[in-house]
Amino acid sequence: MRSGQLARLTGVSTDTLRHYERLGLLPLPQRSAGNYREYPPTSQQRVELIQRALAIGFSLSELKTILGVRDRGGAPCHHARKLLCSKITHVNRQIENLILLRTELNRLSKDWDTRLRRTRPGHAARLLESVQLRLDVASTRGFASTKDRKGR
Repeated sequence: MRSGQLARLTGVSTDTLRHYERLGLLPLPQRSAGNYREYPPTSQQRVELIQRALAIGFSLSELKTILGVRDRGGAPCHHARKLLCSKITHVNRQIENLILLRTELNRLSKDWDTRLRRTRPGHAARLLESVQLRLDVASTRGFASTKDRKGR
């Protein structure tokens, strides 16, 4: 099948297919007489596998290692399992940080409500200037950790 068909079947762009080829994730396809890429049927399964692995947090670099071992006849299962455990640990840390962030945002919201009630109409409450995060909230969308800001 040609790249456009493979792209449609797998829901990725033809640019993504070429990127996977460059990285060695997808074997280089045969070329037709007109120099079109001709992928074997197994390419669809491979692209779908890559997409599923990306969806659960594997990086393209990690997949290159895993699939490279597999393509050479090896069994990268233990390595893949170890990477998954690392991802679980990372997600658990992110969840803890998000819970802490939610608590801090709720505290800040209450503080801002109090400031706004005390501020006369037309005057600035200086809400952002009052922000002093008490938590070590790292890697949460748009929030740097206290340690990062202090350079530790």
